[in-house]
Amino acid sequence: MAATQTLPRPKQYDDTFFKPISIWLTTTDHKLIGIMYMVTGMLSFVLAGIFALIIRLQLSQPNLSVVDAETYNQLISAHGVTMIFFFVTIFLTGIANYMVPLMIGARDMAFPRVNLLGFWLVPVSILLYYGGFLFGKGALDAGWTGYAPLTEKAYQNGSLGVDFWAMSIIVWAISGIMASTNFLTTIVALRAPGMKLTRMPLFVWAQSSTSILLLIVGAPLAAAMILVECDRQLGTQFFTTQGRPVLYQHLFWFFGHPEVYIMILPGFGMISEIIPVFARKPIFGYMSMVAALFGIVFLSMTVWAHHMFTVGMNTYVETFFMIMTMLIAVPTGIKFFNWIATAWWGSIEFTVPMKFAWGFLATFLIGGITGVYLASVPVDTQLHQSYYVVAHLHYVLFGGSVFTIFAGVYYWFPKITGRLLSKRLGEWNFWTLFIGFNGTFLIMHTLGLEGMPRRIATYTNPAWGTTNMIITVSSFLIAFSVLLFLINIVRSWRGGEIAGDDPWQANSLEWATTSPPPPYNFEKIPPIHSYMPLRDLREASGQPPVPIPALSS
Repeated sequence: MAATQTLPRPKQYDDTFFKPISIWLTTTDHKLIGIMYMVTGMLSFVLAGIFALIIRLQLSQPNLSVVDAETYNQLISAHGVTMIFFFVTIFLTGIANYMVPLMIGARDMAFPRVNLLGFWLVPVSILLYYGGFLFGKGALDAGWTGYAPLTEKAYQNGSLGVDFWAMSIIVWAISGIMASTNFLTTIVALRAPGMKLTRMPLFVWAQSSTSILLLIVGAPLAAAMILVECDRQLGTQFFTTQGRPVLYQHLFWFFGHPEVYIMILPGFGMISEIIPVFARKPIFGYMSMVAALFGIVFLSMTVWAHHMFTVGMNTYVETFFMIMTMLIAVPTGIKFFNWIATAWWGSIEFTVPMKFAWGFLATFLIGGITGVYLASVPVDTQLHQSYYVVAHLHYVLFGGSVFTIFAGVYYWFPKITGRLLSKRLGEWNFWTLFIGFNGTFLIMHTLGLEGMPRRIATYTNPAWGTTNMIITVSSFLIAFSVLLFLINIVRSWRGGEIAGDDPWQANSLEWATTSPPPPYNFEKIPPIHSYMPLRDLREASGQPPVPIPALSS
């Protein structure tokens, strides 16, 4: 059904979005704070994507000089830092901020003012990092990992970009620790009557596990950044060439590998909500899904040194980390089989959120399989500094995060705005993203096997030119897909079809209130007897499932 030219906005729509700027800046409403998190994350996504396009133009053919080597290194670093710290983690925090209190029947987060402060630390962190471009004689150019002694070299060259980066990450870590404490307290203390732990939605379980991880590994990251600053400003020798540079890698990757799952576990939770709704079946193996989440939490903190197989560790230590890295595929495999079993013989409706969910399954599976290969010490030693690792990283992070973020936005946009996103634009968005993503990163595996090293500003081998050109063209297809997504958001926010309170006939509690929800979230919370309270209500009333509504074209 096509959208009409002018559609009346529900009253709660105006109440939600058309507020004075002073209210947005000072609000303690978890929903408004969640929206600000998401907007900040999306702006960071666009900026990081622009950096990626410049990088791909530089590498599209041998011996190009779109940017010089120094600028290229800064763009590589900025792309990684922005995507990992300022987009994925921040955007997912925004979704969780908005949805977790609704899904457990709470009025707000446990510490509303702490929630607001945690958000405002995020733009401070972002501005600190990008201050390096303006005031630091060049931003960070040591990669997003900031390996020592490359950070020492930058100081010797008079650049303060590393200092801006280190301070930015310290502020980011403080924000994340505050948010994690708030989430865990909210989930433990503010659940609605009847919302036992075994009745919580899987997205809430995923956010709980994510918060536990960030609480554990956020402090070591901040400590590493503080020690980097001590080396640079106070003359200490923690990570310099006179100290122990490998110690920095241990501290960083003790955070860095769990951070992969901090970016992925909320996506697992979203997929666990979406597939049962559009398969019209309960999730297969609810308790095994919860157990797998916490299995990932435990194992993710035992595998960090598989990023360090080339630094000369003891053979027995390498063997331990190789085995643990392979073991972490087990709980993820459990989740995959449960998702497939949920959809098996279900009445599947291939809505746009469902398409993105299956796109996630396909892409993350490839990333997981290549991860098992790289868990082998001999294989990783040969491929460590090649484009094979770049391909693997993006299949895990882009496949595991961006596809799930898009699925979550298409799924929850009607709840947040009271409007439906355009199905036609959504279909184009999915297929251009899926094709562009695989065209960009699938053949990067081949480049890596052929020996092309990563983090090089140019190359001379003409045999790599054709492959790199295909990758560059495909990366612009990804950019086109993101543009379609943004157009869809703006167009539907301004004039999409009215969604109603529960357009998907969903299972969890957030769909029991209006769309958008009022400031107090619920007038009356329905009885909760399982992790699918709305499905229980429909079955108790004898209401048959209704078809998914015709979305706006």
